[in-house]
Amino acid sequence: MYHKFHEKHLHTMESFINILLVDENPKNRKGLKEILTGGGNNVLTADSLVEAYSIIQQKEIGILLVNIDNQNVKETNFWENFNALANFQTTYKIVITADSSSGVKMVKGLRQGAVDYITIPFNPNLIKAKIEVYKSLFQKDQRISQLLQNIFPLTVLKDLNAIHKFTPNRVENGVVLFTDFVDFSVKSKELKPIRLLKKLAYYFTQFDEIIARYKLEKIKTIGDAYMAIGGVTENIQEPAIRACLAAIEIRNFMKNEQEVARALHKDFWEIRIGIHMGPLVAGIIGTSKMSFDVWGDTVNIASRAESGTQPGTITITKNVALHVAEFMHLENRGIITIHKRGGSIEMFFLNELKLEHCLYGEGKSASSFLREKCGLSPIDFRQMRKDILNQLKILLPNQVVYHDVTHTLNVEKAVIRFAQLEGLTELDKTLLLTAALFHDAGFIVQPTENEFFAVKMAQNNLPKYGYTADQIQIISEMIEATAATRKPKTILEKILCDADHDYLGRADYHNVAAKLRKEFENYEITYTEKEWIEFQIEYLANVHRYHTETAKNIRVQGKKARIVELTNQLKTVN
Repeated sequence: MYHKFHEKHLHTMESFINILLVDENPKNRKGLKEILTGGGNNVLTADSLVEAYSIIQQKEIGILLVNIDNQNVKETNFWENFNALANFQTTYKIVITADSSSGVKMVKGLRQGAVDYITIPFNPNLIKAKIEVYKSLFQKDQRISQLLQNIFPLTVLKDLNAIHKFTPNRVENGVVLFTDFVDFSVKSKELKPIRLLKKLAYYFTQFDEIIARYKLEKIKTIGDAYMAIGGVTENIQEPAIRACLAAIEIRNFMKNEQEVARALHKDFWEIRIGIHMGPLVAGIIGTSKMSFDVWGDTVNIASRAESGTQPGTITITKNVALHVAEFMHLENRGIITIHKRGGSIEMFFLNELKLEHCLYGEGKSASSFLREKCGLSPIDFRQMRKDILNQLKILLPNQVVYHDVTHTLNVEKAVIRFAQLEGLTELDKTLLLTAALFHDAGFIVQPTENEFFAVKMAQNNLPKYGYTADQIQIISEMIEATAATRKPKTILEKILCDADHDYLGRADYHNVAAKLRKEFENYEITYTEKEWIEFQIEYLANVHRYHTETAKNIRVQGKKARIVELTNQLKTVN
């Protein structure tokens, strides 16, 4: 529903992790939390296994520390319950004990999945060193997992992890989508290899994003050909409709590229797309450098539909047409002979969506009803994000140099980070990100009481992107909560407020604060150097408060460091 964005600023170098500490002794909990807090560690505590179990169900825990001397731990086989949780499989488990002499409890813990131990009394330097090692390993695991997900479908990975193999699977109604570029061989001779590779990478990256958005599976690229499937690796309805929606978006993207190239009198590439639906066999081939692939006559027919269509068009077979004709305008091409394979099949040009099934009445974007029918989110978050950022870039006054697009994007990044650590649902993440993108849009109108205008903009614009009235109300309340006179109540409101002031605890604070001072000056609010430093100290020390435990854990230490830095500056000025 929402997607991750590349982070190019200073604070993107930080790494964050949830660490859960389970100990019935409050002194131990307090001592360990003081040792571990900082450096991107979001330290959570629980005084019982019941509380810990609840936290693990909600959030992804990178490192778990459990005191095996506690009575409730000794009397239960708690590892079995924890290990049954799907999101607990990659957690690094460390045991805490005051009795390391016998080693019996420790050996039991290690046998059941613990990787290390910590002894009481605590050695802060040793504990920090161990945590840094396992934090690094956890983040390495995350990168490897992401890489594997880019290579194999999730269902295949689950089988490989569980039974160390993937059994070939026959699917009766799999969908295959092929694209290739017109006259690619000729164009490739005209371009230097590095330019050719960059251009292919640019287009295929766009295709990857579109294919992922419609929950299809990219299989491979072969030269200039791009292949994706639906209804094979995912258990989501209407793969034929989703493939056609993706094809329309890919074709329209390439048309836009051509229009820009023509306007600049540059050469452009054209695309052909073909889709067929039928029986497939899916499996993994090879024992080294393994690859997931699909085989069958359906692949051959889809390839023929693509190679036989006209430049800039989409050809689908009758099998696909039967599933999409209700929603899309088709043009019958008649019976097409399939070369090499032999035989013939009825094919159609796929043009546009029927207007009654469009979100914006332009034949390109599916309505909320059709998106839900296909198992997609009814909200078109991507288009909404693109539109509001364009409005901010064009309409924000020149005086607004702090509450600008860069600030909005930084708040968005902080929201993504907090949402991940808090374990929010996909829908809550989308609503939160939407509020982040709109929260300072009121500065287009005026710098004071801007939240009122931001809410009005959200209420006027969001319905056309598929947001419901209830969702818009939640977003409005989040935006209102960012006002200085308001106190956030819900977890979503608290996260947005903390993300809005995330920079107060970051290393790039002084650069961001300088932009705020400049914006004040643009609105004729001026400070002497001493007054500006005193204003910052007063705000950081006595006015501002973080609301979520996550923000307190990862930002309060940084905020205290900023106060010390400013206090030293004030001494110099005095």
